[in-house]
Amino acid sequence: MPTYQEILATDLSTLTTAATKWDEMAGQFHERETLYHDKVHTITLPTQWVGESSQAANATFGITLNEYKSAQTEAKAMASLLRDAHTQFVDLRKKLESERDAAIKDGMTVSATGYVTFDTSKLTQAEMSAYHHDPDYQQSSRQAAGGWQTRIDNAVRSICDADEGFEVALVQVVKDSVISDGTSNGFNGRAKGDIEEYEADEGRDIALRVDAGKATAHDYQELQRLFRDNSGDKAFSQTLLDDLGADGTLKLSNSLDNLAYYKDKKQSGQYLDIQKGLATTLATATHDTGSAFYKRFRSDMQKAGTEEFKLDGLSKIPDERVRGYQSLVTLMQRGSGYSGQFLTDTADDIRHAETAYTAQGKLGSVWSQRDKFSGADRGWFANDPLDGVLGIMSHDPATSTAYLDPAHNDNLKYLLHGRDWDTVVDHFATPPGGTTQGMPVGVEDGDVRQGFGAALEAATTGGAPGAYHPIGQHTAAQANILQQTIATLNEDKHADNLPKNLTQPLAHILTSYTADTHETFGYTDSHYTGEAGGVWTDKQGGAHLAAPVGDLTKVMRGIANDPEAFGHLYGAEQVYSHDVLAGLPQDANATDIGVPVRKNSRAIGAYDGIRADIIYDERFKKTQWAADFNHGLGTSLSTALMFNPVSDLSPVGDLATKSLDLWTYESNKEHTAEANLAATEENAKTYDAGQRDVEHMVRQWAQSRGHDIDSSYTQSVLQDGQSSYSDGRNYALDHLRADR
Repeated sequence: MPTYQEILATDLSTLTTAATKWDEMAGQFHERETLYHDKVHTITLPTQWVGESSQAANATFGITLNEYKSAQTEAKAMASLLRDAHTQFVDLRKKLESERDAAIKDGMTVSATGYVTFDTSKLTQAEMSAYHHDPDYQQSSRQAAGGWQTRIDNAVRSICDADEGFEVALVQVVKDSVISDGTSNGFNGRAKGDIEEYEADEGRDIALRVDAGKATAHDYQELQRLFRDNSGDKAFSQTLLDDLGADGTLKLSNSLDNLAYYKDKKQSGQYLDIQKGLATTLATATHDTGSAFYKRFRSDMQKAGTEEFKLDGLSKIPDERVRGYQSLVTLMQRGSGYSGQFLTDTADDIRHAETAYTAQGKLGSVWSQRDKFSGADRGWFANDPLDGVLGIMSHDPATSTAYLDPAHNDNLKYLLHGRDWDTVVDHFATPPGGTTQGMPVGVEDGDVRQGFGAALEAATTGGAPGAYHPIGQHTAAQANILQQTIATLNEDKHADNLPKNLTQPLAHILTSYTADTHETFGYTDSHYTGEAGGVWTDKQGGAHLAAPVGDLTKVMRGIANDPEAFGHLYGAEQVYSHDVLAGLPQDANATDIGVPVRKNSRAIGAYDGIRADIIYDERFKKTQWAADFNHGLGTSLSTALMFNPVSDLSPVGDLATKSLDLWTYESNKEHTAEANLAATEENAKTYDAGQRDVEHMVRQWAQSRGHDIDSSYTQSVLQDGQSSYSDGRNYALDHLRADR
């Protein structure tokens, strides 16, 4: 392999010079072909020479004539390979030089052999003294040098990978690929001028050896290099997958899983790295969804997707099999960068496969398996391929929104209402070591709906799933998905006892819609009043959720089954209410303050009504729930402040901001203290902490504006707020008790 020094010193122009010579050689072979055809081959034609000897000569002369043609093909292919290599090497060397120059600019020195060190020669005398006496300075300099060394080493490795790929092509281009043309080791009449196509052919051959259990250690290393060298190359990716077909692609992925997780765990890192390369190849090959390759491969996968494959080690049941789409999505989970259309098409094809299976009247699901597939043991396997592909889709919020938009398809309805999730994984009434025959028992896996929850979160917020989201603008499609989700959950009576693994995603989503839930519980804005629900758009084009207050309350109650998640929602409401008051004019009058205080109080009351309902629920250990809620409330403060960043009790901001920060601080102290009380039904009837929330809110606002906190004006606002708080709390309890 070339070294750093050799790479920079090599005259790459010799490659194009050689390519020109090979083109000239092809031209000379063409001249010889013409001469041979006219002066030799034609004498065997019937008009000049007849008989058996003529026929024999004609066959021999024909072979020679074809060799001249094959020689031209081989020479032209060689010229193309040389130019292809030149283009690659020039580009990769520029990247290496760029890394070297950037390292030097960052204060490093790079030796002639590519060794990176911190350049102390550029330091002033004072800086040099500081460097020698400061171990941390020395350590950070070494770390910086190490980082640049890695980048330069990676650039060198990329060139070495390309060099090895060029070697693969040079070896193959001169091999006679046709054994029935009358020659042995003749010229290659099927020579190709693309390095990546030869590498893809080698990848196919290695994949076949892997599947047959005959691959060597060098084969696996070469497969790693092939994927590393051709990451993102369309020609390589499509050629390889065309060669393997959907069936061969799935078999290779299954073989790698078997090696990584069961047969050769010591080398699992290498096998999973190869699988990541295969996943990247899949993403690259399928990016152009209008190509003939894509249509071919998708059609092939639709057949292989429901076929059964053996994945050794996955199950203790001897006759257990996996379906093609399960293997496909397991592979896809290793990669990234898939086109939105490919993700949508794959999800559609998987859904079609499972509904077609159900339509045949068969028990269970087409994806039914014997074992559980969650956690560290088997959680890596996509036993539910639809949920798995939705999890991948969640990294593409725009595609998630389009896929779940009820205005254009019924996917959301199917996932919330139509799909029988508990039959995706069936446990059979057969002891371990038995067979898959027996009466199925439908159960939900531990990670059921995780992919759907992530996609739902991305689709409704436009952000990455898995975290609490700041309040932001939403599109009509995003808000409509959430509105339909809330409506469907209520229709199915699942709202206050949410389906497994949807609680946290919905909590994450609703923090992003805090402005809308605040208005819904505030009962004054005409856009949010009434029970019809819907989505409306403001003058700036932002869409807003206007779910019926009863439906929203029940979903919030479902989230409250996770006390920490509900604590985050409560904290978000606190801080949003804080920001509403902080935004009032300095000279706000009684009317200006009265409406927002009443809204804030009703909203806080609604949240406390939901909290109170927990106390009536005998399933909960009340004191523990309160403690977990308060932990969520406490940790939510920094998260919720993303809405209007002002550090709690910090010197940043004006008097109004800093004073109002005291409200959330004091309020949370009250809730923490209340958590230590006996969590009884009697306590739920009073919930003094909620009333004190309103008191802290009003008094802190009054103080921030210079009002007497004990004046009749402040007392009047406070009484209005506490009355509104009671209304909000009672309304929430009424909605929750209505269907019980």
